[in-house]
Amino acid sequence: MTSTPAATLPGTAAASAVGLTKTYGSGESEVRALDSVTVDLHAGEFTAIMGPSGSGKSTLMHCLAALDTPTSGQVVVDGTDLGSLGDKELTTIRRTRVGFVFQAFNLIPTLTAKENILLPLSLAGRSPDHAWFDTVVDAVGLRDRLDHRPSEMSGGQQQRVACARALVSKPSIVFADEPTGNLDSVSGAEVLAFLRRSVDEFGQTIVMVTHDALAASHCDRVVFLADGKVVDELLRPSREQILEHITALQAAAAARATRATGATGTGA
Repeated sequence: MTSTPAATLPGTAAASAVGLTKTYGSGESEVRALDSVTVDLHAGEFTAIMGPSGSGKSTLMHCLAALDTPTSGQVVVDGTDLGSLGDKELTTIRRTRVGFVFQAFNLIPTLTAKENILLPLSLAGRSPDHAWFDTVVDAVGLRDRLDHRPSEMSGGQQQRVACARALVSKPSIVFADEPTGNLDSVSGAEVLAFLRRSVDEFGQTIVMVTHDALAASHCDRVVFLADGKVVDELLRPSREQILEHITALQAAAAARATRATGATGTGA
């Protein structure tokens, strides 16, 4: 039997944020990217994080993925409080329990597809589970591309290598940052189909930051941010429902900006 990512009880959280706040700068120049965010990201689900530009969605993902340190609040990943860990332990978490898929692929150009896929295990000094490697490679349709370097593959193929790399270490959670942002519609659909399949067939947990309503419609849940706060969520939404929510959030943000400009002008 092929081994899969470790099972987690339904309804449990693969990652959680409690009162999460992230600020940049200080005094009058302080920017509050996250404002006391509390959210659970459920195990075995495909969750999208959406919001207008500057809403804090990428900052939230970076804090949850141990790529950035919050100013205050708590982050728990796979039952571990990240705030209690030192740099070495955080590096171990990123290598062994968290997977990443980035918009720019982030493949090593001198390595083959196979070497790129196995890179997280190599860095962690771990031997691959060959049965699981074969399962992941076949799931993304890369069997005939394993000896190719990134320059010899299309963008869609490179992103599928990145997806396989994210899953090969059997992480507790995979964070995907605009994974279809650099892809054409066909390649993007292939990547989304694989991410969806990894949840449905392999029990993987995936959290995806995206601005694309069509991409988000592949998810079980969409969490909406605005001004650094969680303001709404939808379960198994359609593209049209997502577009309505995003349009409303953008209109509200524009209205707030107009009021703020008016208030500044009045006080001048």
